[in-house]
This record gives sequence, structure tokens and C-alpha cells, in this order.
Amino acid sequence: MTTSDLNDGVTITSTRELGELLKQSRKSAGVTQATLSGLANWGGRFIGDVESGKPTVRAQMLFDLIGWLGLEVVIRKKSVSK
Repeated sequence: MTTSDLNDGVTITSTRELGELLKQSRKSAGVTQATLSGLANWGGRFIGDVESGKPTVRAQMLFDLIGWLGLEVVIRKKSVSK
């Protein structure tokens, strides 16, 4: 999975996958964890926790981080394989 896939959409099935995608997005934007933490007024540990796939991060902060990276969450029904 790469950030170039984002225009077509990416299926995320774990916190680890989400963390890796957000890390790639942040790096491709040329933003450090420290800079992003400062802009969003968060402690430095939160972004590291998200990027490492920690499953217990606060949901609202996660949505805020996604927005800071210029991304959005889209929910749709799973396609059923026949």
C-alpha cells in the first residue's frame, strides 16, 4: 500500500495498516512527527503510537490526525465475494 493508492481508495483492516498509511502520508508531505504534534497541540507520543499501530489511541484524536494529513474516512458496505 502506498500513498499513490489514496486517490483510488485503500482498504484498511488493522491499526497497524492504518498507522503505516498515515506515516507514509506524513513523510510524503515532508512533515516530521514533532512538527505535526506541535501544529495539532498534541504530546509527541500520540503520533508515534498511531504510526506503530497501537490499538487503544483516542478515536477523536485519530480523526483529527487524519484530517491534518489531508485525508478523510469513508465508510461503505463491504463487497461480498461470490
